[in-house]
Amino acid sequence: MNAELSLLTVDLDLPSSTQVINYPFGGDACRDELADRYQAALQEHLATEGERSLQRACQLGRSAFANGWGVLEMAALHHKALASVLPSELTPVKKARILKAAADFFLESLVSFEMSHRGFCEANTALRRMNERLEEEAKRIAHALHDDVGQLVALVHIALQGVISELPPSAQPPVKEVVGMLDQIEERVRCLSHELRPTILDHLGLLPALQFLADGVSKRAELSIRVEGFTDGRLAPSVETALYRIVQEALNNVRRHARATRVRIKVRREEKAVHCCIQDDGVGFEAGAVLDGKGEGGLGLTGIRERLDALGGMLQILSASGKGTKLLITVPLSN
Repeated sequence: MNAELSLLTVDLDLPSSTQVINYPFGGDACRDELADRYQAALQEHLATEGERSLQRACQLGRSAFANGWGVLEMAALHHKALASVLPSELTPVKKARILKAAADFFLESLVSFEMSHRGFCEANTALRRMNERLEEEAKRIAHALHDDVGQLVALVHIALQGVISELPPSAQPPVKEVVGMLDQIEERVRCLSHELRPTILDHLGLLPALQFLADGVSKRAELSIRVEGFTDGRLAPSVETALYRIVQEALNNVRRHARATRVRIKVRREEKAVHCCIQDDGVGFEAGAVLDGKGEGGLGLTGIRERLDALGGMLQILSASGKGTKLLITVPLSN
């Protein structure tokens, strides 16, 4: 990779508000201390199988979790501790009892991990439902704009045509000018309706909707936008909606900040995920400006982050000043 190109990876598997709290197990020495305490607590539990040792397992697991340990690290810790305290010669009955007690101890040490996982799943479910409600509201407003406002504009057109027919030729130009402005209003209302909730997304799917979106942005912003790729049929509605909104936000960012002339959007479906790449030839940015939320104009990544959070997706941003920007989006096809 070019040394001037910076790679910023935004992992959206955790909520953006997640904070790391430092507990007493930060360095290698503290990890060794935790391992020693875990082994001592496990040995006590195998001897007594009491509630006190299980409470110690829960406390040790909470400290490990707070310092960023993963389940695999806890499993390795448990395996090493068990290998150290397990007697070499055991009857099958006693071995079965010890292994069951050790399993209970290990599961108790994972309580914090389980609670975090459940909380994350509940937050994702709530976020998904909120996005669905927002899309339903956008659909309702879009239909109101398209149907109600469209009908009113049509009635005004008819009324003005009646007025024009009764006016002498010399008095018709000002009214015809009003008709022209009314045509512009009608076109603008139609564009707003499609941007709020494009019916083409519901009827034809993601790629035709992205092409329609690209055509509209290209005309307004004088951008050359190319859409390509395949989805091998329809995707889940939540995935199609999320990807459409993400591309919409990305194009808005390009139009407002990138000073680009060309944009390329590529969608590719694989067995377990769908990938979307959005690349422009604009001015780019420094990765640090995104990380600390500063920088000229900002990138408006909050909406993208929230939509990918809800689907367990991931975003990568490749950019550097003067080198353009590339967004790499991955969305799993099953949660």
